[in-house]
Amino acid sequence: MESYLLEHEAILRVSAFLLVLAAMAAWERGAPARAPASPWWGRWRTNLGLAVANSLLLRVALPTSAIGLAGFAQTNGWGLLNHYEFVGWVALVATVVALDFVIYLQHVLFHAVPALARLHQVHHADPDFDTTTGIRFHPIEILLSMLIKFAAIVAIGAAPLAVLVFELMLNLSSLFNHGNVRIPAPFEGPVRALLVTPDMHRVHHSVVAAERDSNYGFCLSVWDRLFGTYVPEPAGGHVALTIGFPGLSDPSVSTTFLGVLGIPFRATAPSGDGR
Repeated sequence: MESYLLEHEAILRVSAFLLVLAAMAAWERGAPARAPASPWWGRWRTNLGLAVANSLLLRVALPTSAIGLAGFAQTNGWGLLNHYEFVGWVALVATVVALDFVIYLQHVLFHAVPALARLHQVHHADPDFDTTTGIRFHPIEILLSMLIKFAAIVAIGAAPLAVLVFELMLNLSSLFNHGNVRIPAPFEGPVRALLVTPDMHRVHHSVVAAERDSNYGFCLSVWDRLFGTYVPEPAGGHVALTIGFPGLSDPSVSTTFLGVLGIPFRATAPSGDGR
């Protein structure tokens, strides 16, 4: 079973992505949490275009995938987990949790370092918050993120199957927790106790700096609680929450493909705190 999954990992990942994207889009149309602030078709065209461009960039720029690197590291005995004997499921869970923590730290880094924060503004400049916001990243940020992930995979000694599971969790949770949807109130708390929900992550996309610099988690919600970056609700409530980034509200900048690509290289920092 493991060999079959790894052999067909590309088809599995693309199929899962398209299925969850379609499911989230249907949920958003049927029961949106907030009324859209801008037409969806221009944003979707740009956000999906970025996702396609980023996928092509990674295939051209890097000699292997994260799963391929994990296999190479395992063959050569690189990394912590390749020096100790663990029960298979223990190693898998440990790898997924460790990689999720790395993504949390990386996200904090992309807010704290000015040069990296400029790249990350592409993600926050989306004037609306829906499932495609979860795939809206500048190509340079995607490339740097993959290199950080590569380093983590080698250091951990992550097995290829564990990396595949993590990649699926990361990509699908990003589509989910950026959704313009709301989990029914009785279930929000129990789900949020483990996973980042749309209501939790929507706070992170506020134009208010103190709210934007919170709720960095992508999949597991525990890291924000542990490190004091958790904000349960926006100050004015979700309905009144303004999404976007100060100074980047012009649709020609925030919703067009070329405009989005140019955001990190604008001559002056946008208004606000510049992060």
